[in-house]
Amino acid sequence: MAVSYMTEEGYKKLVEEVNRLESIERPAISRQIAEARDKGDLSENAEYDAAKEAQGMLEMKISQLKTIMANARLIDESKLKTDSVQILSKVKIRNTKTKQEMTYTIVSESEANLKQQKLSVTTPIAKGLMGKKLGDIAEITTPNGIIQFEIVDISL
Repeated sequence: MAVSYMTEEGYKKLVEEVNRLESIERPAISRQIAEARDKGDLSENAEYDAAKEAQGMLEMKISQLKTIMANARLIDESKLKTDSVQILSKVKIRNTKTKQEMTYTIVSESEANLKQQKLSVTTPIAKGLMGKKLGDIAEITTPNGIIQFEIVDISL
């Protein structure tokens, strides 16, 4: 798996999620399995099958999150600059055709949340903005063609 850059806050959320899954979800599923097992014949026990499947999915999720944590590199926010777009930059862009303005914060894939205007560094828009400076035009290839965005502001 590739290195995942993230903020200290994002890493803490990941740790909290793993702790929650291991200390709350895992025991709950174990209880469901035990209750279903106590009901007798396992060959025709749908509850048992469902609980075992849920357990497998939970263990897979825990494993995936632990892999992300193992490959995480925390970003030293004190070294970030605003002279060009980089991870954790808050970027205000303007569509050169429609003049519509949008503001996004470029974050790691695990911290992306479009509702909070947090764009994953792996998205086409973020990739097109990376390294650009104030006033630059970024040409972003989308399914609808190439869209040009002017960099209006870069902040942290």
